[in-house]
Amino acid sequence: MKVWLGHARHPRVAWRATRYAFFVGIILILINHGDQILRGDITGVTLIKMGLTLLVPYIVSTCSSVGAIMECEAIQRQEKS
Repeated sequence: MKVWLGHARHPRVAWRATRYAFFVGIILILINHGDQILRGDITGVTLIKMGLTLLVPYIVSTCSSVGAIMECEAIQRQEKS
C-alpha cells in the first residue's frame, strides 16, 4: 500500500489525473447538471455532486496509472531474474 500511495502522489501521475479529471469531469457535469446550470438552479447539494463528479475521473486515472506503473515494474523484475 505504501508503494501504491507513493506512485499515486508522484507529480506526473497527479498532473495526468488532474487533467483527465478536469476535462472528463466538465463533460460529466454538463451531462448531469447542465439543465440546472442553464436555469441557474445550483444548490449546495448540486455543488457537492459536481465536486464528486470531478473526483471520480481523478480516482480512475490515478488507479489506472498506478496499476500500469506497478505492472511495468513487475515485468521488469521478472525480466531481471
